[in-house]
Amino acid sequence: MTVTSIHLANERLTQDFEAIFREHYALIYRTAYSVTGSSQDAEDVLQDLFLWLIRKGIPSDLRDIKAYLYRAAVNASLSIVKARKREISRDDAEQAELHVEVSGTHDAADDRDQLMAAIAQLDPRSVEMLILRYEHGYSDAGIAKMLGTSRTVVAVALHRARARLKKIIRGSSAGR
Repeated sequence: MTVTSIHLANERLTQDFEAIFREHYALIYRTAYSVTGSSQDAEDVLQDLFLWLIRKGIPSDLRDIKAYLYRAAVNASLSIVKARKREISRDDAEQAELHVEVSGTHDAADDRDQLMAAIAQLDPRSVEMLILRYEHGYSDAGIAKMLGTSRTVVAVALHRARARLKKIIRGSSAGR
């Protein structure tokens, strides 16, 4: 291979990655933000995911880049939420409980934090489906197509995920 052909191949690869980024960055960002609740974390997921793709390349057997990137964003976001949860020490949790008991206030930020904590307890496949449905507005059929499964499987999984979220949230509310 000549220097010119290597340069042309690198230029084409760069253009391919730019096109993939432009086409999918909004989906990845919104997905990461939906799971983490943080614009900074969403930007980190976006950056890490594309840096990983640049280093490793796009898998040769990949059939659907959009579904691949979406799943990677959900998994990376869940990892961040779970890591953040592990970082909270027992003392911090006790202080937060004391603050809630003293203040007696409950606002939208508390609801969002509670929802994020509950989502982190679900399996990644359930989180994928919930985010596709409620953040990105996909139908059961659209989710099924993107994730390579049937509409029935999606409908049942969404029903179970919502029921699990309700149970987790009720359990954490009872402990307040």
